[in-house]
Amino acid sequence: MLLHCEKILHQGEKRLGMQDEDFAATQNIEGTTVRLWFRKTELTVKAMYQPILDYLSKYIELTDTEAERFKSFLKHRKLRKRQYLLQAGDVSTFETFVAGGCLRSYSVEEDGTEHIVQFAIENWWIGDLYSFLSGAPATLNIDAIEDSDVFTIDKSDLERLYREIPKFERMFRILFQNAFVAYQQRILSKISQTAEEQYIEFIGKYASIEQRVPQHQIASYLGMSAETISRIRKQQSKH
Repeated sequence: MLLHCEKILHQGEKRLGMQDEDFAATQNIEGTTVRLWFRKTELTVKAMYQPILDYLSKYIELTDTEAERFKSFLKHRKLRKRQYLLQAGDVSTFETFVAGGCLRSYSVEEDGTEHIVQFAIENWWIGDLYSFLSGAPATLNIDAIEDSDVFTIDKSDLERLYREIPKFERMFRILFQNAFVAYQQRILSKISQTAEEQYIEFIGKYASIEQRVPQHQIASYLGMSAETISRIRKQQSKH
């Protein structure tokens, strides 16, 4: 999109609102050099939304109008490493889609011990579902393990989306059901499997996560000590 054009005069160049993310195209018109400035971010806005649109296409088919309406409800956020998305005690009014990076949700005991509930990498959703659905204060913290790009959608906007485009209600119902099934399976694994079996299952399902998060956080997620993880890894390396 054209921001402005300016004449490059003999006595020097005058820039109007030039920013780091702008770039220029130069043309000579009737002996005067005219430079056109463009905003890169505006030209790449379509690419910014592509990850979540690609994700949706696995579940539902959207018309161009429906896709634009969905995008109008989204808020794009960039999170720095260790930056909070949600803190315990606040009410969670949104759900979050991870377009890039890695986040975690976790609780903290009075002595500072952390219990990680979920990791979320690209194309995953994350949130405090209990707080989101009930309106009660969140019991979980959510922060970024890496610099991350996320999209959030507010609960009120999601309800409106359900009314306007009903296929979204079915899609999110499936997502919530899948989250419940995953939580139930995790509990059963904790009850019935040894520490080694739990770790092997984790890296089998989430090999890419293992390469991106610290060992002590994997241990926290599995409910075991970092020393136990080290011992299991040593045993695995011998096989």
